[in-house]
Amino acid sequence: MSTTIQRALKSAGHTELLEIQQACVEACRENNQVVLLSQTGSGKTIAFLLSLLENLDPENKDTQAVILAPTRELCLQIEEVFKSLKSGYKITACYGGHSTKSERNSLSETPSVIVATPGRLCDHIRREHANLKRTRFLVIDEFDKCLEFGFTNDMTTIRHEFQRLDHTVLTSATDMQELPAFLNMRTPKVLNYLYEIEQPIINEYLVPFKGDLLQSLAETIISFGLEKSIIFVNYREVTEDVADFLEDSGLIVSCYHGGMKQDLRERELIKFANGTTNVIVCTDLGARGIDIDDIQHVVHYQYPGSESAYIHRKGRTARMGKTGNSYLFMNEHQQLPEYVERPEETYNANQNMDCTPLWDTLFVGGGKKEKINKIDIVGFLSKVGQLQKHEVGKIDVKDHFSYVAVARPKVKATLQKVRDQRMKGKKIKIGIAR
Repeated sequence: MSTTIQRALKSAGHTELLEIQQACVEACRENNQVVLLSQTGSGKTIAFLLSLLENLDPENKDTQAVILAPTRELCLQIEEVFKSLKSGYKITACYGGHSTKSERNSLSETPSVIVATPGRLCDHIRREHANLKRTRFLVIDEFDKCLEFGFTNDMTTIRHEFQRLDHTVLTSATDMQELPAFLNMRTPKVLNYLYEIEQPIINEYLVPFKGDLLQSLAETIISFGLEKSIIFVNYREVTEDVADFLEDSGLIVSCYHGGMKQDLRERELIKFANGTTNVIVCTDLGARGIDIDDIQHVVHYQYPGSESAYIHRKGRTARMGKTGNSYLFMNEHQQLPEYVERPEETYNANQNMDCTPLWDTLFVGGGKKEKINKIDIVGFLSKVGQLQKHEVGKIDVKDHFSYVAVARPKVKATLQKVRDQRMKGKKIKIGIAR
């Protein structure tokens, strides 16, 4: 294992490479074109990022690598994982719903790595905000979904921008017999882990109910206690109705659907990830956008519209070798879709657990553009807010604001102590993130 990879793994809290990661790193050392076939949750993001890191040159001031991904949520996830490796290289994320001006300013300082949705990167290329002529490394993550979402023309445009491309890596969750001509990948090295990786263990349960479905749902969620659960519905309007009912039942809940503004969606996802909420209600957008390893329960409040959607929903749990649970609600008048096998086990919510999340989230009115980082926030909350290290949780720093998880019992006192205080010489607004 190279020194670069050892340092990166240690920074991200890992001690050794998974088999798929080792195989990808070795393949990229020996081949200029690699196709990695693997299901989500198998460790492929770190696999291609480590391969990319070994090809970055600290003396090179150009954009050295481009990572394309089909959704903004996946771009953000890749950006976060890359930053956790603490390589020292700058990465810029570009995606729809994000400030074009902010992205333009970040691109003007020439990041080493760009992670972007194809459509947004094409827009920056047309506006001459990004120059890929000397870029040598291209990754297209979830390539099958990029094709499915209609990004072929955009990807073709981007591919033609490269004049010195040395390495191309594709990842996909489906086996592709033929690759599009624009990629110019004639004899790539194919790593097929679609069937070799041990299948996740998902316990499937039927939840019978006779009365009110919402009440049955609330009782089920309450029985999970502090364990994370994701509730899938089919329509945007239903997410709000379900979330309102659960909150009336004493639960603290996040919502996530395509009709929400991007900043609100991002905030709801952050609160779910950092433990401010243990429950999130979402449409199938979440089956592709939510990538959190410790979700124990997937609840199908409404049946999915297709077998593919059903598989992707269940794929949110039992990730990275963990065990998960999947639940289907059914009364005596309902029938399961043809593609869903009736679970043999029945789940009865027969106990009420404490569901109060351990954390709450504070909004900090300053971020990267104000030269505020995680260390600044931890130091401020420790010194001024008098919080202990274990009372400060996950921190997310954005361009002009940040979110920080704080132990729920300490929030009120902390806000009183930091009121009107300055962070790095600046008066920064701090309050509870709503």
